[in-house]
Amino acid sequence: MLAYIARRLALIPLTLFGIITVNFLIVQIAPGGPVERMLVQLQGLDAGAGSMTGERSEVSGPRGGTGLNQGSSSYRGAQGLDPALIAQLEKQFGFDRPAHERYLQMLIDFARFDLGESFYKSQSVLSLIADKLPVSLSLGLWSMLIIYGVSIPLGIRKAVRDGTTFDAATSTAIFIGYAVPGFLFALVLIVVFAGGRYLDWFPLRGLVSENWADLSWAGKIADYLWHMVLPVTALTIGGLAQLTMLAKNTFLEEINKQYVLTARAKGLSETQVLYGHVFRNAMLLVIAGFPAALIATLFTGALLIEVMFSLDGLGLLSFEAIVNRDYPVVFGSLYVFSLIGLLLNVITDIAYHAVDPRIDFESRARG
Repeated sequence: MLAYIARRLALIPLTLFGIITVNFLIVQIAPGGPVERMLVQLQGLDAGAGSMTGERSEVSGPRGGTGLNQGSSSYRGAQGLDPALIAQLEKQFGFDRPAHERYLQMLIDFARFDLGESFYKSQSVLSLIADKLPVSLSLGLWSMLIIYGVSIPLGIRKAVRDGTTFDAATSTAIFIGYAVPGFLFALVLIVVFAGGRYLDWFPLRGLVSENWADLSWAGKIADYLWHMVLPVTALTIGGLAQLTMLAKNTFLEEINKQYVLTARAKGLSETQVLYGHVFRNAMLLVIAGFPAALIATLFTGALLIEVMFSLDGLGLLSFEAIVNRDYPVVFGSLYVFSLIGLLLNVITDIAYHAVDPRIDFESRARG
């Protein structure tokens, strides 16, 4: 198992190289860029007008890999501007070099975990990610803890009482929750519980209160949890249905197998059968979906929730970076997200082996 884990870890740099390379190539042919964005701002135009209409400049410049004609600029919005200013902008954003040189330099920097600096925030990408990470971790980990803590016991109970009124009623409730988009449910929570129209029980914005630093340790924990109630609830509702039904169906399949009938014939109690035999086998499928679910919750599913509750997390940071063509933040966050996802996949394989030692990835790799 240790040799298998070592090989998986050794493949992570190669996988990261492929992900970064593909996305770098995509960016080269994408319309617009930070230089174009700055030029249209200097001309007093809408920064997103060119990309929103689908138009491209005749010469894409550093993003298109063709470079800037030093004699005259073909950037959209550059007419009437001093070519020296345009050259200065290219140098400022690092686009005065060919694409392959920038690519090689990026690989060298990423190997040293130097993710560069944001074009517009005057801050290193690593420090930006570190600043936003606590918000996304708070949302993701709390929601995953609640989803798994509720869905697995509920799924087991539904499997045991399959076809009963309890099973039908809970299925109706969780599918209604699944059908309602998270952002719509968040809006309802704001209107009802955050002073929107009815009750003013919970804060509307932020991770903590303004006087958080002055509170006692108990007060800080209570204040933090108080701010987490509504966004975590909105983020959790949609994830309950899928995992609950996965747990139920997996347990139903295992309960009907021969080894369960044998265990019951030996006189084992229902609790011993469920948690001593069925649980280990049924949990394999649930564990398999954990990395993807955590990544989706941390970096994609929380975007609208972060916006609605004014939580400045990684999802919002990545979205703003894409809109503003802040490429160091785009590539840096992609690098970190990919690295976390690959490490979680290795952790999942370890969890597989811990739950069921009969699973031996090392022997399968040799085979």
